[in-house]
Amino acid sequence: MKFEILTIFPDFFRGPLDYGIVRKAREAGLIDIGIHDLRAFTEDRHRTVDDRPFGGGEGMVLKPEPIFGCLEAMAVSSRDERLRPNAREMVVLLSPQGQLFTQAVAQELVSRDRVAMICGRYEGVDERVSVYLADREISVGDFVLSGGELGAAILVDTMTRLIPGALGNAASAQQESFTPTMADAGDGAENGPPSSTCGSGGLLDYPHYTRPAEFRGMSVPEVLMNGNHDEIRRWRRRQALQKTLANRPDLLRGVELSKEDRKLLAEIEAGEERR
Repeated sequence: MKFEILTIFPDFFRGPLDYGIVRKAREAGLIDIGIHDLRAFTEDRHRTVDDRPFGGGEGMVLKPEPIFGCLEAMAVSSRDERLRPNAREMVVLLSPQGQLFTQAVAQELVSRDRVAMICGRYEGVDERVSVYLADREISVGDFVLSGGELGAAILVDTMTRLIPGALGNAASAQQESFTPTMADAGDGAENGPPSSTCGSGGLLDYPHYTRPAEFRGMSVPEVLMNGNHDEIRRWRRRQALQKTLANRPDLLRGVELSKEDRKLLAEIEAGEERR
């Protein structure tokens, strides 16, 4: 997969993309990352990439010329072609006004062969980039960053994890929080909670413990060491439900819950009421 990043700070990416899974995926040839300096596509001697907005207002806005010029130099397919079903390329504008980036969005994007990411800066980007050039605006959260570079690094990392071969254990990507697939529940989702090695079904992840079993008076839950895998699966699922209810109750509205899940959730809510 090819990632293209359009930015006015190309040196920013010398750190975030040179470690961990992203670096290993690059070395293995699973991904390729191109960093493009927008200042190289300016036409004045000052290499100007921003200007004051028409109508007044605080701050500066990124100009359209360098962004259009950069993508044209990259020979990205036309926007009409990119918006067709099964298109292999996409142009993304990182923006606080964009669609919230989720695991589901990451899985959609990683189906493309090439994703170009435009890193916004200052007070924003000329609207013609959004309307006539970008295929989608994406935000990494309900907060404002100084620019889209951090967001682009997040997108690259998240999507790289979903590429076959990028993780040492392919099941890891299915087991993590927010994975938007209902896990295999043996005879069916209605018969019980998913196994401990399958997807979260969109919930937050269950707690993890490692050795030593006793550390400074803090003990690992006994259920994890008794060897009863049915009890372990049920405990983990309960913990995932409890953590999701406490920290991200909004996620419960978007996941498919089994009968066992609903029973566990009712027990958790009843216990909270008794407190």
